[in-house]
Amino acid sequence: MNQDIQFLKELQNELRTQDIDSQAAPRFWTVGDYEWVEAREENAERYSVYLPYIAESYVLDDYLEEIKEDSTLSKEALTELKKEDFDDPIEWIQKYIDEEAELIPERKVHIVRPDTMFLTKEEAKRHIKLNKHHYTSEAHTYAMTAWRAPKVERLLNILESFDWKSIETSK
Repeated sequence: MNQDIQFLKELQNELRTQDIDSQAAPRFWTVGDYEWVEAREENAERYSVYLPYIAESYVLDDYLEEIKEDSTLSKEALTELKKEDFDDPIEWIQKYIDEEAELIPERKVHIVRPDTMFLTKEEAKRHIKLNKHHYTSEAHTYAMTAWRAPKVERLLNILESFDWKSIETSK
């Protein structure tokens, strides 16, 4: 029981003193990250190429760099790829790799990773550090407000304001 009370006291102190990241109470932390999603061409930040023959997608620029090292390509294909006036990668890919290949315009969007909820920012940071293999290198703590959640609000208010001395003196 004393360990639980000590835990609650320490949690109370952390809740009272942590940075609130401009969020109203009640607040909690999640993992924010980024992912690439299909976009309209005018909003594209990059392109990926989809190769139906092998049912795979690759970031176009990375794919073109990797393919230059492919020893199975014909000399003609490599020569054309390395030309200075090379300006239509999808046409080249369709000619030499997969005739049904498609370019996919993409943009990077911020997301809140599912199944993440932490009472403290420090706990969220620790989670990201210990589980970085599940996230991109841009993963970060992301504060959120539990808007219109009266039970969450009441619980966090109790945790932040409970007078622990009141139970110590009543023994």
